[in-house]
Amino acid sequence: MQLLKILHLLLVMRWAASHASPEGKSQEERLSHARALLAEVPLVDGHNDLASNIREALENRVEDFPFEKNLTEIEPWASMEYSQTDLPRLRAGQVGGQFWSVWVPCSSQYKNAATQTLEQIDALKRLFDKYQEDLLFVTTAKGVEEAHALGKIGSLLGVEGGHSMDSSLAVLRAFYREGVRYMTLTHSCNNPWADSSVVEEQTDSKELEFDGLTAWGELVVKEMNRLGMLVDISHSASRTMHRVLNITRAPVIFSHSDVRALCNITRNVPDDVLARMPENGGVVLVNFFPYFLSCSSDATVRDIVDNINHIRDVAGVDHVGIWSDFDGINSVPQGLEDVSKYPNLFAELLLDPRWSDEDLKKLAGLNVLRALREAERVRDELAGEVPWDQFIPAEDVAGHLTCSNPWP
Repeated sequence: MQLLKILHLLLVMRWAASHASPEGKSQEERLSHARALLAEVPLVDGHNDLASNIREALENRVEDFPFEKNLTEIEPWASMEYSQTDLPRLRAGQVGGQFWSVWVPCSSQYKNAATQTLEQIDALKRLFDKYQEDLLFVTTAKGVEEAHALGKIGSLLGVEGGHSMDSSLAVLRAFYREGVRYMTLTHSCNNPWADSSVVEEQTDSKELEFDGLTAWGELVVKEMNRLGMLVDISHSASRTMHRVLNITRAPVIFSHSDVRALCNITRNVPDDVLARMPENGGVVLVNFFPYFLSCSSDATVRDIVDNINHIRDVAGVDHVGIWSDFDGINSVPQGLEDVSKYPNLFAELLLDPRWSDEDLKKLAGLNVLRALREAERVRDELAGEVPWDQFIPAEDVAGHLTCSNPWP
């Protein structure tokens, strides 16, 4: 009888341990839980600037890039403020999908932006080929899921900055054919058809150059919808965000932005835009740069969680994700210092009983894959439509094209 009581007590204790609330689990137990979740669904990071570092350090000589090694032990990467990515750390962080950012500086606008962008696309594709055992170039939501099932990192392309398309819808279409699946409408500068958050910061928002978006800029959004390319409105002025939401037929993304209510800078997303995400179906993907997270040089995983939870509170759990900006930021949050540390974020969220396993899977990647899949659906719906193909009006670029040769 005594033995039966002991056995019963052990069974009760085991049941209680298996049904313990997440916040009662140890850090290691929560990390194990997080790793199990990330084995089930792909963790999709929407923004990594590795390509720009390869250009800076090696002039795009991908054959000389030791991506398979721990770059914290190899120069010049070990000394670079902007280096947080290599294959061993991507594997440790269980990254299942990665939008690799194709970025060229605003100084290339009206000069060779399109050429530099194609060079960066070429460098990334050569990287995918060199490391094809680990990286699989994909262009669809299904492709990311298939890569994850194969144990590979589904690798997509995103162009960071509308100046890259050189105000040409034909160039935009060429980018899509090269595999680009999102474009950030602006970077840290206006282009001839959209206002940047930098300009909003420097002037009264009522005095923006284009009231957010020109009529030709609206055509850019419509053509991106027709192609199935996600419209990314990170870096955009608030008015640009609203103008895009008024006309887009597909979900938008913010590829790497934080919450203006927690850090009041124009680079972050205001609540009135967050509130429009459910109707649009868009996703706000949290940036890890401390200054955007906390308006200071210091931040922790907790600051990331606070931004995630604010987006959840205002927009809903279906409209939040994580796009780090690794290799494009020169300071990092404590506890999420590089791509190997993603499980730490999910372990922290497991302290909050509001976050179910299904919610965490949405945050990890299912939300952004759903947005991409919806953009693909809109593309298929618009398949019979003629491409938007107007040249940008000459008056929109008057005085800028000193480095261009008019034709004819």
